[in-house]
Amino acid sequence: MTDNTMLSDDKTQLPEDPLALHAPRLFRAFGWYLRWFFWRNFHAVRIARCDIPDVPADWPLIIYANHPSWWDPALFMLLANTLLQDRTGFGPMEAEALQRYKLFRRFGVYGIDTASRQGAARFMAVSLRILSRPGTALWITAEGHFSDSRVRPVRLRPGLAHLARRVPNAVIVPLAIEYTFWNERKPEALVRFGRPVTVGDARGHSVAMWNELLEQRLTETMAALAEDAISRDPGRFREVVRGRAGVGGIYDIWRRLAALARLRRAQLAHEPRRDGRP
Repeated sequence: MTDNTMLSDDKTQLPEDPLALHAPRLFRAFGWYLRWFFWRNFHAVRIARCDIPDVPADWPLIIYANHPSWWDPALFMLLANTLLQDRTGFGPMEAEALQRYKLFRRFGVYGIDTASRQGAARFMAVSLRILSRPGTALWITAEGHFSDSRVRPVRLRPGLAHLARRVPNAVIVPLAIEYTFWNERKPEALVRFGRPVTVGDARGHSVAMWNELLEQRLTETMAALAEDAISRDPGRFREVVRGRAGVGGIYDIWRRLAALARLRRAQLAHEPRRDGRP
């Protein structure tokens, strides 16, 4: 196995080092807030039944995704808190945006100026330092800007490809994200992990070839998630968070009172759950 110390550059002085700023207990507590926040705003958060691959703790893990919404960083943190509790998650964010969410710096988010060479250099230095530590994971919205999940071709910024070439034993996992409405008032947050990319898949590749491979894997993952979303079949997913059904307001109050008068439980969802529960 390649020594991961090759990744680090301890001589580099990193402002606001995310490894030093990260607060694990605060992040776990924030995870409970995120569960409530998604419960309040979504009908459900669902993950397609093809879980993230099991990656040894001393192997670098990078999860890269499309970027359809403002919700994506919060969704990353929710998934990290529920699916990858054995790894400490980190991720870049536009420095100007991070100024509005300064608390995120305590959760592994580090600012990047995407419009400058210095920003690109900081992204590489900080990311390599993070991935040199066993038990970490890097979450990246690799498109670099908001983009509808139906836009084709999928285009990624080259920073991830540059990073992939420099990380020994990296496992790079595509993650497709969609937010869509099914049969309830609130939307569904849908995610799907795809086939991982390893250094062995692209040994000797140029940056351009790496970028093409990463785009291809993300595109096929997004296409598979689109089929799952179109099916409107909850059986294709497992629930990470289950929100509330119904229309809300006085209409649901009336339905609850009507059901109570008949000594029945109110059925607020437009369709019953597949497991028979209301």
